[in-house]
Amino acid sequence: MEILDILIIGAGPIGLNCAIEAQKNNLKYVIIEKGTIVNSLYNYPLYMRFFSTAEKLEIDGTPFISTAPKPGRQDALEYYQGIARQKELSIHLYERVVKVSKKEGIFEIETTKGRYHAKNVVIATGFYDIPNLMNIPGEDLPKVKHYYTEPYPYARQKIVVVGSSNSAVDAALETYRKGAEVTMIIRHPEISKSVKYWVKPDIENRIAEGSITAHFNAELNEIRENSVIFKTNDGQVHEIENDFVLAMTGYLPDFDFLKNSGIELNGDCLNPFYNPETMETNVPDLYLAGVVCGGKDTHLWFIENSRIHANIIIGHIIKRYSTDRS
Repeated sequence: MEILDILIIGAGPIGLNCAIEAQKNNLKYVIIEKGTIVNSLYNYPLYMRFFSTAEKLEIDGTPFISTAPKPGRQDALEYYQGIARQKELSIHLYERVVKVSKKEGIFEIETTKGRYHAKNVVIATGFYDIPNLMNIPGEDLPKVKHYYTEPYPYARQKIVVVGSSNSAVDAALETYRKGAEVTMIIRHPEISKSVKYWVKPDIENRIAEGSITAHFNAELNEIRENSVIFKTNDGQVHEIENDFVLAMTGYLPDFDFLKNSGIELNGDCLNPFYNPETMETNVPDLYLAGVVCGGKDTHLWFIENSRIHANIIIGHIIKRYSTDRS
């Protein structure tokens, strides 16, 4: 039975960085990834641009070359997948981890394709896989989309965009400019302050001039085949014609997977327990890395401020190995 030093779950930027650090330290490792390399980035909107500049997205000191001030999805895919090829990282793709358990100090990792054994496990799964559902009637209709890729399918259609974050604003602006009739349903009294600073004036001006309709302090209550029903905070109920609903309501980590792996989840945001000095969870030798550390608060961690997790984790493992040998 082969026993790895480290099994890394997730081939996103932080998972790749963990693998690079393991490789540098001659540790036997493998990454298990349910999709392609940087799968979450692959599923981003086609024309999405990062808030961060290129140098803040770099890993392992490898320059991220971008001709634009703010790199886009395509730039990031080229960069991270290029690093995986250049470093010849050990990655098993299109293989989902089903279960992580620990017996006699060794982890057994069950996947859709087999079983692995490892002394340490790093969970770097991000949060983009599970939509934050509204749990309203009609949300399961085919016209409801929780992921947005490009505007062309929505030309000349009546679109409702739910939310006011970056993803919602991008979807509203792009579909409007391709001929959609766009209505935004927003729970808050204004567009989110976190919207990219070069985009925020654009959406606010389109709303002000009436090109995009926005209902603030409003909540979607029901989705029907040809309409939607929403309620404003003054108690009024409205029904408007509708062809598609783009529910840009955010995404969540796989909390069931974390809990079934033995990790404690705390508070309303279900924050997973970990030691910030080592990134080790309450389960010895089981680590968290990247945005998964934030629980429901998915705005705590980004690539730029979680790149350090790889060095922290591998450094802790190496230190523990040295102590065990002595």
